[in-house]
Amino acid sequence: MPIHEKSLIRPENLKTHENIAIDGVDVSGHWSTFIETRVVSDYNENLEQEIAAFPGGDKIHRCFQCGSCTNACTINAIEPRFNPRYWIYLIRMGMEQELLRDKDIIWQCVSCHKCTNICPRSVEPEGVMKATALWLEDKGHVPKSPSHIFDEEFSRQVIGRGKIEDTEVLHSFLVKTKQPIFQDWLVDIMWGIAKRLPVKWGLKTAFAQLFKPRTHGWNKAKIAIEDYIHEEKEARQKKLAASSAADKFLGAAE
Repeated sequence: MPIHEKSLIRPENLKTHENIAIDGVDVSGHWSTFIETRVVSDYNENLEQEIAAFPGGDKIHRCFQCGSCTNACTINAIEPRFNPRYWIYLIRMGMEQELLRDKDIIWQCVSCHKCTNICPRSVEPEGVMKATALWLEDKGHVPKSPSHIFDEEFSRQVIGRGKIEDTEVLHSFLVKTKQPIFQDWLVDIMWGIAKRLPVKWGLKTAFAQLFKPRTHGWNKAKIAIEDYIHEEKEARQKKLAASSAADKFLGAAE
C-alpha cells in the first residue's frame, strides 16, 4: 500500500531491500519499503504551553489538523519541508526533538497571511510560526533570524518615535546582519527611484536622515507601549519558568 505523506518520514526510518523475494515473489525496490518503529524518548509535555506563551501562539490549541494552512502556504509551494500543519502537530504532541530538526527553515515564514485567512478554526498559523521562531531563539536553539532582526529595528523606531525612516531601517538591518551596505540590487532600486521621483522627495529623504521623523505628542503612547511589552515579557517568563520547573520535577520523579 502507498505510504501517505512520505515526505514527513525521516529518510533513516525508511528501509528498502534492493534484492528480496518472499515466497518466491520478487518484492525488490520500493515494494519492500518498510518504516522502522520510532521511539520518542524526549517527550516535552509542556511544549505547547511554551509556544503559546509567545506572541501569536496563544490559539494553537484550536488546530484540528485539517491541513488548510500548509495547502495555502506560499513557502510550501517552493519548499515542501515548510509544513505548518506538521509542526503544529509536533508541538501539540510534545515532540521537541522532531521539531528541532526543522529549526533552520521554520523562520522562513513571509507573513503573507494566506494560512490565517483560510484557517477554519482561527488558529492564526502565521502567528504560531512566528511564536515558534521566537521560542527557538529564546531557548538558544538558533541565532536571531534576519527577519527577527528586521522586526526588532522596525519596532524600535515605531516605539521610540511613532514613525519610521525607511533608509534608517534598511541601513541598520544590513549592518546588524553584517551585509554590505552597497549591494547591486539595492543600488539598482535606489537609482531607479531617484530617476523617477521628484527632487522634492529626495530632499525630504535627506532631511529625514538629519531630523528623524517623530509623531507629535508620542511620549505617552511610547510609555504605554513599553509598559505593555514589559508586562508581556514578564508573563511569558513566568510561564516558561513554570514549564521548566515541571520538567525538572518530572525528571526527578523518574
